[in-house]
Amino acid sequence: MGGMGTRTVLIVLFEGVQSLDLTGPLEVFSTANRLRGERGYAVTTAAPGGRPVHTSSGLLVTPDEDLGRARVTDLLLVPGGEGTRDPDPDVVGWLRRHAGEARQVVSVCTGAFLLAEAGLLNGHRATTHWAYCGTLAGRYPDVEVDAEPIFVRDGRVATSAGVTAGIDLALALVEEDFGRELALRVARQLVVFLRRPGGQAQFSVQLATQTASSEPLQGIQQWITEHPGDDLTVDALARRVNLSPRHFARAFTAEVGMSPGRYVDRVRLEAARRQLEDTTDGVMHIAHRCGFGTPEAMRRAFLRTLGVGPAEYRRRFQSGLRRERDADRHPAV
Repeated sequence: MGGMGTRTVLIVLFEGVQSLDLTGPLEVFSTANRLRGERGYAVTTAAPGGRPVHTSSGLLVTPDEDLGRARVTDLLLVPGGEGTRDPDPDVVGWLRRHAGEARQVVSVCTGAFLLAEAGLLNGHRATTHWAYCGTLAGRYPDVEVDAEPIFVRDGRVATSAGVTAGIDLALALVEEDFGRELALRVARQLVVFLRRPGGQAQFSVQLATQTASSEPLQGIQQWITEHPGDDLTVDALARRVNLSPRHFARAFTAEVGMSPGRYVDRVRLEAARRQLEDTTDGVMHIAHRCGFGTPEAMRRAFLRTLGVGPAEYRRRFQSGLRRERDADRHPAV
């Protein structure tokens, strides 16, 4: 989808569509048009029979046209929502017949289920909302489901995680189509991050776990997050809260939902990932600051959890930072 011409976008609607899956990317594309001063994206919505559909929140949306007559040449976007639980056969049939005409096929949230049902994700790596990744993998064994990333791009097919992740993916498409400057202006206008790299976790360890309901455990959770490089053994943490190691470990596990050791491992890995994405510091320094001790220990943690080493992780997810810094060093004249 290179060049500077107008991109055609077809958004498929159906009963029970999630309104934000639809309006999030739509606002990104329409804001890009407004800020460019010309139409970069020609967006059309279509539903079976051209009939109005109710979103999962009850909002009534009138499509632009009948899906049966719709065609797309550039971008086909399939939202998610409650309507994907019992897919409309007309929608799935249309996807089977016509998705191949699109240069790029994108799903938001559980829209991945519609793509999978149409056979479009077979042999592809994909994601969806974290709560439904297990169901997607179980129902469609030919799809390589990755529960962690915000979005996944595999060839001409891209899938994104829950609701707001569709905005992240849409911003990535604007950056690809019309450059980082326009994507940044759109992000600022919508008051969102320009780039949460697709490989970033759908949620942080703090959101993925329970928050302790009582002090001093609530405070020690925050302290661990702020001091990943410190001594975070059970004995050291127990001393900080004036509990015996056994009592501390038992209480922490009961309130947080995982052992102190596992929680510390996840916090350290997340801290290292952020530093690999956001800095150019060496792996040795990052390993030390994040409590791994040695680069080899950090490498083993990355391979065990993410399947790639720190260097490869940085290569994949730091491209935006490098482009930004290169632009600062070599401004256009």
